[in-house]
Amino acid sequence: MSILQAVGLSVLPNIGGIAGSYFTRKNVKTWYESLDKPSWRPPNWYFAPVWTTLYTSMGYASYLIFKDGVGDSRKLALGLYGSQLALNWAWTPLFFHYHKLGLSTIEISLLTANIAACIYAFYPINKTAAYLLVPYLAWVSFASAITFNVWRRNSKKQQ
Repeated sequence: MSILQAVGLSVLPNIGGIAGSYFTRKNVKTWYESLDKPSWRPPNWYFAPVWTTLYTSMGYASYLIFKDGVGDSRKLALGLYGSQLALNWAWTPLFFHYHKLGLSTIEISLLTANIAACIYAFYPINKTAAYLLVPYLAWVSFASAITFNVWRRNSKKQQ
């Protein structure tokens, strides 16, 4: 049963990523291409493999907490994990479907803080689980900078 739990929890975050790709795919070659973006952002093809890796590693981290955690510390850690996952999944439609650049910037800032809180809650339960979220925090921090920059560069266009 433990292997099934590990696989299931590792795959779970990818479900939201796959669902979000529906919004991304429809808008990346049209609306997104029309935006003024920073020169330092990665190419579009880079995002899918990075997110697949991050989603899988964060899902496995949640399995480690599920397996090793007990009582209130486990509830808090998995509650933070669930809320950051919901925030993560919400960003894509906000940005790509609704084109809410300012709201997306606020939302991804909340996501970044939530991931940091999740790492803090994971660490006493399972250090490996906490460390698995560090690349995710780094990537979302970078994505926050891109989101803010896109919003700032395009705020007059979007009015």
